[in-house]
Amino acid sequence: MKLQQLRYIVEVVNHDLNVSATAESLYTSQPGISKQVRMLEDELGVQIFGRSGKHLTHVTSAGREIVHISREILSKVESIKSVSREHTQPDQGKLNIATTHTQARYALPDVIKGFMQRYPKVSLHMHQGTPSQISDAAAKGDADFAIATEALHLYNDLVMLPCYHWNRSVVVGRDHPLAAKKHITLEDVAEHPIVTYVFGFTGRSELDHAFSKAGLEPKIVFTATDADVIKTYVRMGVGVGVMATMAVDKQNDTDLVAIDASHLFRPSTTKIGFRKGSFLRHYMYDFIERFAPHLTRDVVDKAISLKSADEVDQMFKSLTLPVK
Repeated sequence: MKLQQLRYIVEVVNHDLNVSATAESLYTSQPGISKQVRMLEDELGVQIFGRSGKHLTHVTSAGREIVHISREILSKVESIKSVSREHTQPDQGKLNIATTHTQARYALPDVIKGFMQRYPKVSLHMHQGTPSQISDAAAKGDADFAIATEALHLYNDLVMLPCYHWNRSVVVGRDHPLAAKKHITLEDVAEHPIVTYVFGFTGRSELDHAFSKAGLEPKIVFTATDADVIKTYVRMGVGVGVMATMAVDKQNDTDLVAIDASHLFRPSTTKIGFRKGSFLRHYMYDFIERFAPHLTRDVVDKAISLKSADEVDQMFKSLTLPVK
């Protein structure tokens, strides 16, 4: 059994059983990967992948367990390398962050600016995607940190730490009827077409929950993953925007009116997640604390030592998180 073989089966799964795409990503040949996978299966005496002719069709039940353990082994190998680099190159390395547009555009710039000034030799890469894509990237080890509001709880392989609470504003043009109201209700919002986030994005579930609980059917006419796109369509008169308050720019959005809607919706919590068993380098701890000052190294280490997500949630239950 070789580490290369374990890496091949993990990457085949990561590429949806497409051996050709796997070979391309690993800069090797398709026959070479197929041969190594067969050799591993022969050594273990079980099939990792089901086949139809030359094509892989599914991961077998034994294969799922083998791939899971292989991910853990490869993660440990990377941790060993990280330990070495921590001692030989303490201020050098890389940091991959997967997050949503709202976090990247409105929550992270100042944090990243300060981080890059402190660690000029750390190469920082940001990947934007859906909450599920973000969480999946962290679970697979393609990203060091996932920062999102939705979907992180779906991945048992992640340690998830709460960073801050946030809520929403209803955003309209200055000549819109709602702009003159000092206090709005869900009924007021429901009377108008709504422009908001795609389902599964940026706390959208709390919007749906609020309307459902009130027995109202929102007229959602346009959805987007990008807060700036939502504001564009509000400006076009397509509907009223329901979006994260942090995404309203006081300098650039002077033509819009943002009406506080925190009394209409439950607050959402943004979390930072990373793969269990990961070795966090000191600059990674520093990044976490810059983003969420209550997440000091001692606090993070304590959370890592806990066995379940419920225990982590309980640990932070009495903590008053900042609000953005």
